[in-house]
Amino acid sequence: MAHINSYLTFNGNCREAMRFYHDCLGGELTLQSIGESPMAGNMPQIMADKILHAVLTSDEIVIMGTDLVVDAGLVKGNAVSLMLNCDSEEETIAFYEKLSKGGTPVNPLQKTFWGALFGNLVDRFGNTWLINFDKKYI
Repeated sequence: MAHINSYLTFNGNCREAMRFYHDCLGGELTLQSIGESPMAGNMPQIMADKILHAVLTSDEIVIMGTDLVVDAGLVKGNAVSLMLNCDSEEETIAFYEKLSKGGTPVNPLQKTFWGALFGNLVDRFGNTWLINFDKKYI
């Protein structure tokens, strides 16, 4: 079965963002800089410390990222969100608090009419998170 993983593009702060997500979500983080890659010789030296590819894995979570921006530039928008489905109310609260540090809580966690504990936020890197716990889907 095919899977969809999130792949985030940053404007030079991928390392910082992925370390933040690692601190919030746990798991294993691997980072490969441009300077550590075979493409190092084809890139300006100023790009050597930028992240070519990052992967954070934790249980069912996979978040990937890069500092390589397409020629058109990086445009942050609100068309895509990261949906984090949690296993308990405690986990939901903990993730919401960690991810909202330095960011903007949009809707605080609350019990919803559909029976879930749900809230959303924009983290300090401009990415939108939907944090959800619904006992029906465990």
